[in-house]
Amino acid sequence: MLRASGERVANDQEKEAAARASLRFVKDGQVVGLGTGSTAAYFIQLLGEQVKNGLRIRGIPSSDRSREQAASLGIPLTTLDECQQIDLTVDGADEVDPQLRLIKGGGGALLREKIVASATKQLVIVADASKRVPVLGKFPLPVEVIKFAQAVVVKKIEALGAEVSVRRVADGKPYLTDENNHILDCRFGQIADADGLARQLSDMPGVVEHGLFIGMASIVLFANGSEIVELRRQDNKKS
Repeated sequence: MLRASGERVANDQEKEAAARASLRFVKDGQVVGLGTGSTAAYFIQLLGEQVKNGLRIRGIPSSDRSREQAASLGIPLTTLDECQQIDLTVDGADEVDPQLRLIKGGGGALLREKIVASATKQLVIVADASKRVPVLGKFPLPVEVIKFAQAVVVKKIEALGAEVSVRRVADGKPYLTDENNHILDCRFGQIADADGLARQLSDMPGVVEHGLFIGMASIVLFANGSEIVELRRQDNKKS
């Protein structure tokens, strides 16, 4: 127990360190996308401190949770209705491979996260070292589905070789996203062709969005102990 607790503390320290390192990309006057999840929450907390010290930005949150946190810290917020282009988004990831392809959605916000990322000039991913993997797939791939299509989509994804389970909350009811959809957690094991799988999932009627983020991350900041490792996408034209 003591070891597990110590590892958790170290993990949290790495998350905070990665989030802090991302602050250097934030510039006065920017529209900033606010990610969702434990590492993104550190970024929002730190950004709130910068705003209190005079930084002028407007935030676009990727979830109700992030919006509530940002509002509580006094971060001025805007919406995609008002602003369709975002200068910088800082978000976390559940897995990152060497090509900076991501699995996201462990926190349940993959749809809004991907919409925010798609409107962003520069997507900076912050993560602890455990999220860096040689091949995607150890983490179950989240797929957001409309309820009407759920059984059909489950059957189709199982036919691709995955074990599929409906994400549930503590009382056993299905988890509901901010858009009132369900999430399927799909265990593929190692994903040999992430690009191909992304296309197959996107083509399935009833799939709202999936957690494969391909060609979207500009920069990834991994915290490994006290060291920050920065990786940039080789074909990155957004910086």
